[in-house]
Amino acid sequence: MGNIALGYRDPLFGIILIVALIFLISFFTYYYSIYKEKIARKDYRKLSKRFELGKLKEEDYVHLYKTYNLPFDSILLLASSFLHKGDHNKAISVYLTLLEHVKDRVKKEELLELLGTTYFKGGFLQRSKEIFLRILKFSPRNKNALLHLLLVNEKLKDFKKAKEITLCLEELDKDMSTDKIYLDSLLILNDSVLSYERRTELLYDIFKENKIIERIFATFLIQFNKAFLWEHISEFDCSKFIDVMWYMPLNDINLEKAIENDFLAELYNAKGYLNNLKHSKNFDFDILILINQHEHKINATLDFEYICSSCKHSFPIFDTRCPHCHQILTFNVKHHLTKALFDTNQSLQ
Repeated sequence: MGNIALGYRDPLFGIILIVALIFLISFFTYYYSIYKEKIARKDYRKLSKRFELGKLKEEDYVHLYKTYNLPFDSILLLASSFLHKGDHNKAISVYLTLLEHVKDRVKKEELLELLGTTYFKGGFLQRSKEIFLRILKFSPRNKNALLHLLLVNEKLKDFKKAKEITLCLEELDKDMSTDKIYLDSLLILNDSVLSYERRTELLYDIFKENKIIERIFATFLIQFNKAFLWEHISEFDCSKFIDVMWYMPLNDINLEKAIENDFLAELYNAKGYLNNLKHSKNFDFDILILINQHEHKINATLDFEYICSSCKHSFPIFDTRCPHCHQILTFNVKHHLTKALFDTNQSLQ
């Protein structure tokens, strides 16, 4: 019995027992981790397959964020794929679902900004406005929120409120000089209390100091005060709004004044309204003048595109604010010859 007791107290036996226990624990831990990883991979493959097929649901983004600890920026990148596809409603659903689970203030603010801009792009202007106002309640110096709130108010034609926001942005050291001139012009243009003559006077005062509103002013005059336009036509660079002058109906054109303007003389000879020039320095005009002189006329006209001088994006329709970079009055008009598919005498106004 004494020998047996001594055997159990043998240090070598204790070491062997400890090693065996460590081995068993490691063995079970290793195989349990393999099993767990296998289940996780299977679950992840199912999720990946759903994503590849474009069937990822809103709750899946939360699942990726919470279960797999996928970085927040990566989650937003995945969600942005809906925006690239033009599915604004799906992107909005994802952001709303994530907002219910994200607690960090910075991440929540980022999500709200994305939600607000997505509402804006999707045309949900009032909802967009509410989101940006919510952001500014706890982050009043958020420039991005202020800028988008300005854009929303402008779209909603609340130009007075938009003008107030420019003052806030100026306090944050952002140059808003162009925006203020633009919004002042819009306030005058949309003031139904003022007569057309008074609006003309006020816009003319701005125009004399800031040629940037040239197209806005000229378009207004073509619609409501043509006599003033032709009286002051020498003060305008008509090449900046060639498309507006091209589509102007013949009855609205003062041909005597047009002949005195070198650019308009060439333009309306190309159009066929005048016939006192044989050539033009402008290649497209020159071709159209030669066509007009030919016995068998070819059905040709000018087509226009608009290129933003800020972001260089091209658009088929003019806008006072670039839809891509939101800069004001940065569109340059480019023209080229094309086959006339409709009556070129119709107006754009």
